[in-house]
Amino acid sequence: MALYQAAQVKSNIELWCETAVEIKIIKTKGDEVLDIALSKIGDKGLFTKELEAALQNGDVDIAVHSLKDLPTEVPDDFMVGAVLERGDCRDALVSKHHKKLIELSSSDKIATSSLRRKAGLLSLNKHFQIIDIRGNVNTRVKKMEEGYCEAIVMAAAGLKRLGLHNYITEIFEPDIMIPAVSQGIIALEIRKNDTDIRNLVNKVNHLQTWLAATSERAFMRTLQGGCQVPVGCYTQMKDNLFSITGFVASPDGETYLREQLTGTVEKAEELGQQLARILLDKGGDKILKDIRIA
Repeated sequence: MALYQAAQVKSNIELWCETAVEIKIIKTKGDEVLDIALSKIGDKGLFTKELEAALQNGDVDIAVHSLKDLPTEVPDDFMVGAVLERGDCRDALVSKHHKKLIELSSSDKIATSSLRRKAGLLSLNKHFQIIDIRGNVNTRVKKMEEGYCEAIVMAAAGLKRLGLHNYITEIFEPDIMIPAVSQGIIALEIRKNDTDIRNLVNKVNHLQTWLAATSERAFMRTLQGGCQVPVGCYTQMKDNLFSITGFVASPDGETYLREQLTGTVEKAEELGQQLARILLDKGGDKILKDIRIA
């Protein structure tokens, strides 16, 4: 997936900027630690620390990320310089016997590495049996086929980008399972003081996706959450109207707080902040505190 995303950035820059781009592969801790659930090892710098070190010392000029994995607070020396047009933001079900979610029972193991997805699934059916799974997309599918689980919930964008459309049994609309913050967005992180690179990546920046990312990351930043808490949101734009829907849930799905705000596109970031504060006031603050203590 990381190679696919880097290739997408390379092709966009070479197309719109007529500049040759070289891809440099750097493995992160998140790529190497595959036997521990993400929720147990934390997410701060898990997929970014090594890339930012390469940026800092000049080994690379652009670090490519899945924006949902990039902490909302980046080091002072860096910034998100651009985002590509968003892919599918939704979650997908991959099922061994092509069963849809409604056909799965408590005896069927459903695998996911995300507390958000776990909470969403349990809010739909508290009897679901949820287990952890790690590894790249192909590894997860292979584990399922070998009997580790009956089904997996993953990002639809990842499956589509790797040409694995045929494995998708069902795609969940955002009103059924709210996606992760900035899911489906490829981000370009750069050095803040590198004006030449900033001007370069600005040419490939997708404005509508940028507005969505700004609002969604403001939502997450205000919650002081991370990609491994049961939190999610999605945004929609039509003409000059902008809406954001978000949730905070307990890991067991018993408490599921959901709200939506709508305003003008110009207030996209503010709407994300406001929505987070509403959810915190309605009990989200206690949920997140309990998770951090645990």
